[in-house]
Amino acid sequence: MAATEKTGPKNPSRSLWTRVSIFLAVVGPGIITANVDNDAGGLTTYSQAGAHFGFMILWVVIPTAILLMMIQEMVNRMGVVTGQGLSDMIHERFGVKPTSYIMLLVLGTNFGNVMAEVAGIASAGELFGLPPS
Repeated sequence: MAATEKTGPKNPSRSLWTRVSIFLAVVGPGIITANVDNDAGGLTTYSQAGAHFGFMILWVVIPTAILLMMIQEMVNRMGVVTGQGLSDMIHERFGVKPTSYIMLLVLGTNFGNVMAEVAGIASAGELFGLPPS
């Protein structure tokens, strides 16, 4: 009878923390993916596109969001099932040479992104009166 009287969790704060952790584990990658392009270069592009087109191309947001969700889900499943990263899977399927070319392209793209970030930080600093040095 005493065992049936205890229906709630022993430590309610830990139960809440566990629920919050599970929620963030599920939703966290989506939040990161949704905000991945909200950097200096992205905001500049969004501002220019909005000034030029207005709300005319706002419909593009819906299919883009759907595609981002689908790609994120597929990549997650591939990673969980194979236990490999992108470069490992490309190497396994296509060999060393194509993998090297693709990884060099990824490196170049990331380098360009870092340059845009630094330029955005410098521009923001100039708005607050910092010298561009």
